[in-house]
Amino acid sequence: MPPPADIVKVAIEWPGAFPKLMEIDQKKPLSAIIKEVCDGWSLVNHEYYALQHADSSNFYITEKNRNEIKNGAILRLTTSPAQNAQQLHERIQSSSMDAKLEALKDLASYSRDVTFAQEFINLDGISLLTQMVESGTERYQKLQKIMKPCFGDMLSFTLTAFVELMDHGIVSWDTFSVAFIKKIASYVNKFASDISILQRSLAILESMVLNSHELYQKVAQEITIGQLIPHLQGTDQEIQTYTIAVINALFLKAPDDKRQEMANILAHKQLRGIILANVIRAQRAINNEMAHQLYVLQVLTFNLLEDRMMTKMDPQDQAQRDIIFELRRIAFDAESEPNNISGSIEKRKSMYTRDYKKLGFINHVNPAMDFTQTPPGMLALDNMLYFAKHHQDAYIRIVLENSSREDKHECPFGRSSIELTKMLCEIMKVGELPSETCNDFHPMFFTHDRSFEEFFCICIQLLNKTWKEMRATSEDFNKVMQVVKEQIMRALTTKPSSLDQFKSKLQNLSYTEILKIRQSERMNQEDFQSRPILELKEKIQPEILELIKQQRLNRLVEGTCFRKLNSRRRQDKFWYCRLSPNHKVLHYGDLEESPQGEVPHDSLQDKLPVADIKAVVTGKDCPHMKEKGALKQNKEVLELAFSILYDSNGQLNFIAPDKHEYCIWTDGLNALLGKDMMSDLTRNDLDTLLSMEIKLRLLDLENIQIPDAPPPIPKEPSNYDFVYDCN
Repeated sequence: MPPPADIVKVAIEWPGAFPKLMEIDQKKPLSAIIKEVCDGWSLVNHEYYALQHADSSNFYITEKNRNEIKNGAILRLTTSPAQNAQQLHERIQSSSMDAKLEALKDLASYSRDVTFAQEFINLDGISLLTQMVESGTERYQKLQKIMKPCFGDMLSFTLTAFVELMDHGIVSWDTFSVAFIKKIASYVNKFASDISILQRSLAILESMVLNSHELYQKVAQEITIGQLIPHLQGTDQEIQTYTIAVINALFLKAPDDKRQEMANILAHKQLRGIILANVIRAQRAINNEMAHQLYVLQVLTFNLLEDRMMTKMDPQDQAQRDIIFELRRIAFDAESEPNNISGSIEKRKSMYTRDYKKLGFINHVNPAMDFTQTPPGMLALDNMLYFAKHHQDAYIRIVLENSSREDKHECPFGRSSIELTKMLCEIMKVGELPSETCNDFHPMFFTHDRSFEEFFCICIQLLNKTWKEMRATSEDFNKVMQVVKEQIMRALTTKPSSLDQFKSKLQNLSYTEILKIRQSERMNQEDFQSRPILELKEKIQPEILELIKQQRLNRLVEGTCFRKLNSRRRQDKFWYCRLSPNHKVLHYGDLEESPQGEVPHDSLQDKLPVADIKAVVTGKDCPHMKEKGALKQNKEVLELAFSILYDSNGQLNFIAPDKHEYCIWTDGLNALLGKDMMSDLTRNDLDTLLSMEIKLRLLDLENIQIPDAPPPIPKEPSNYDFVYDCN
């Protein structure tokens, strides 16, 4: 007979004594259980004691998290969080350097526990740490020369404890003084050789900027791009990641009128070239966090184009009209300038109209009207002018080539440029906030100071080439744009390392090649619509759905590593969740780092019976998506979020690493609850498997003998001289 659900069998340790085996009744108050344990070892004042997990986390057990204790867990009897906080509060003020150092080391470790953190903060511990940071350098200035390692470690543990305590979100970031900010900013320069101090200082600066508008202004005054850039020129990827994160935070929180100014400073300091040389092209792999920060920088840089993208052209603005005149002048020679034209105004207008028609504008009389749609607004005109000035030969060739064709076969340069700019803005998501989970940066955009404009120049030449290959007419304009988008998207997925490589990829993706790819995909996804086939589909669909269900459950049994996102993304903890082989319990627990392969059940501390699950919610309905965060409300994170609701107010919150894992888990959880699997992945798998099964069943196997046993494996050859070594 199984033990009652409320009884948990555990081992409890106490220093200097043999561990005790106990049965904990989860219905009893925690204080009564602690008193019982203390009485067993003849310890008085049980209120001064607490239980904590004996694993590497050392987290305290409270009434809130006691249900996470599982059978076979090893617990430790220790001093209560309040007592521990009080003792450490006193110890870190010790006059002995060694005692102080040891106390700060313990504080840095204990501060990861929210229960301890709350008690320490209640003692005004944050203020004490900030005072130590503000005054510490001067107080120990003399000791620094003779005790440099000790001083560095002391400061490192102080900053680590501060970061961990602030991460719990108990204290507002708005409470810190200018003196504290100045001190942290000074560490970015002063302790450039001390990796741990530099890491924590950069992390604190990033959190200050992201979590408080007032602190952003103060930090922006104290830290300059010039102070940060030397850290990118080192070899430590983690320091480089923290540095780019601070630059991104300053960029993200800068007022609109300051962002362009900051971008100009970054260009002046040659940030792009430094990142390209020391990060992207360094002789080492780029980890996920660095990839994320590079992606954020790419998005924020492209978002500078949003203002021009959303600005309509003013047909009465002479400066803007002059850009169109310049496009015409470059295309049709300087001799056509107005001052050199003889004849009446009507003749000039007639010539302008003819030239604007050759340039491919929709409105031949007043082409300024073509740029009143947003997006792409004035950004399209900027791109056209850049192409005309920096790739003049290609520009003139495209315009003259099309103006010599029949009207219906010409590729309208003006209209094409406007629609292409709009498409490129959609592809690069110009104007959208960066996702918290995306790592999709493109190295080629870090190879040029005007990467978006160069991107446009390559793509407009592609569009003209594809137009000719398709022998398109004006009625085919939208079809051509669809093909061009497919060419661009397929080339981008290969992550070319330079713009030249991107251009080379596009050369190989001609219209003929796109047709071949489409044909191949169409054949693979061929769907039979005749009535007998539909009836066969209906008959075998339940089998296929059961197969998909089993696959989803098997993947849940294997488990997945998830990130615990917080305000400082680089400090994310990992956690793992997997379904038990009997499909009755979800095992989950925190990890120190991303695992290699599966994590065994017995190393996951927590569990949730499937029978206790009340519902699975996704997107905006998730509790953790209702919280306000710096980047939490963007679309991509919402699309990857799901939560398990259990008991009265219990919840297990997830953000899937990607869309595929999101579909696997939501399908699997719905299958466990007896609900339909509704994800896009299930629909795709169902279509693919149904198509395969139908094709197999329709094979003409008449007079073909299908053996009952597999054919025997042939003997090994006498030699392998026929093998060709590709290397």
